Amino acid sequence: MKSNKKARTHATATTEAADEAPTAPAHDAPADASPSRTLSNKAYLAALKDLHVELVRLQQWIQHAGLKVCIVFEGRDGAGKGGTIKALTERVSPRVFRVVALPAPTERQKSQMYIQRYLPHLPAAGEVVIFDRSWYNRAGVERVMGFCNEEQLKDFLAVTPLVEQAIIRSGVILLKYWLEVSPEEQTRRLESRIDDGRKVWKLTDMDLKSYSRWYDYSRARDDMFAATDLDISPWYVVRSEDKKRARLNVISHLLAQIPFEKIPRKKIKLPKRQPREGYQEPKQQPRHWVPEIY
Repeated sequence: MKSNKKARTHATATTEAADEAPTAPAHDAPADASPSRTLSNKAYLAALKDLHVELVRLQQWIQHAGLKVCIVFEGRDGAGKGGTIKALTERVSPRVFRVVALPAPTERQKSQMYIQRYLPHLPAAGEVVIFDRSWYNRAGVERVMGFCNEEQLKDFLAVTPLVEQAIIRSGVILLKYWLEVSPEEQTRRLESRIDDGRKVWKLTDMDLKSYSRWYDYSRARDDMFAATDLDISPWYVVRSEDKKRARLNVISHLLAQIPFEKIPRKKIKLPKRQPREGYQEPKQQPRHWVPEIY
């Protein structure tokens, strides 16, 4: 299989256009690490459009070749996971790119092997599954908020690399992204949700409790990286101070990780409509129309 040189070239060009900073280290990123030049909305949308075209080509190749792709997104509250996933999926088929965001486990699920409830959502051939938070909840929120004990945490960190190796050896392409945001930017984003009726649903009681435990989450993240950032299943850290740049960088990086080819397709031409053959609009029009307020 040949890699898609155009996708890789475009990924490099997009990265250069966005002045991508070096990959963030495992520790807290410095506050001034993000690029100072503002990325205009026009430039962002133009780059995103090109990336969306490549994502559609990737989708067609995944279906053609029967690839199985699993993408994990993790990060603190307000790091930009939701917006990144939306940018990644808004122009591809939801039947191919499936987003999984599991609710809190039921009592029955709590009695199961921890990772058991995630396994049924792994991709089959021709699918991409995106986890908006994943089994790594145990290493993050469950640890920090006391939903698991120390023994359960140690078992998780020891077993997870073995489970991920089994997933990869079954033919799944596993990509893990951690979105890194500074405490100042997280504060700004969470505060913006308080009085915004469009965002208030994003600010839960759990978010408020988690916000006060910044360094507990830093320790949890560091331990998670130490145990699960392996050559076979590495963590890719994304500097997400600038949401637009983060989205472009994630998509361009993703395109570079999966070799694909453009699938040739025949030229599309709309067929002629059938003749009227005496059809007349009914005199009795629908009684319930949506008011044209705008």
